[in-house]
Amino acid sequence: MKNIETIVCELLLERKMKVATAESCTGGLISKKITSVSGASGCFDLGVVTYSNEQKHKILGVKNETLDEFGAVSQETALEMCKGVKGLSGADFGISVTGIAGPTGGTPEKPVGTVWIGICGENLHTAQRFVFDGDRETVRESTANQALEMVRNAILNMNSI
Repeated sequence: MKNIETIVCELLLERKMKVATAESCTGGLISKKITSVSGASGCFDLGVVTYSNEQKHKILGVKNETLDEFGAVSQETALEMCKGVKGLSGADFGISVTGIAGPTGGTPEKPVGTVWIGICGENLHTAQRFVFDGDRETVRESTANQALEMVRNAILNMNSI
């Protein structure tokens, strides 16, 4: 059985498309998963880890007003992150993740495990909220896999968008 990163790479390569990643809570795990697939250089364009708000703003163009009003772990920030990395790279898809992997940092409004995953492409700009259970590594792994699943779905649904 193929893993999700292999499936995503195969779909991107078949369509001669590329993806770029903007990661916070996963710390480069999505990029690592994609680049573990042989031939990934044909479908992976750029990966950035912007862990601090300063770098989210400086590198990805996330507005300081967005970070101040909604916080780093928000739909608005995830959307600006994926738009920023797509713009930086020129890839067909930008994917972003921002969240609280734990075990500290959670609040009642944003408990540990809260993650926003953004994806943008032609005629696509959306973000979804997830709350994953488990320890830090489990949350990061779940986030990376869900982000790749969103890319897979976006590719397969391109004709219906």
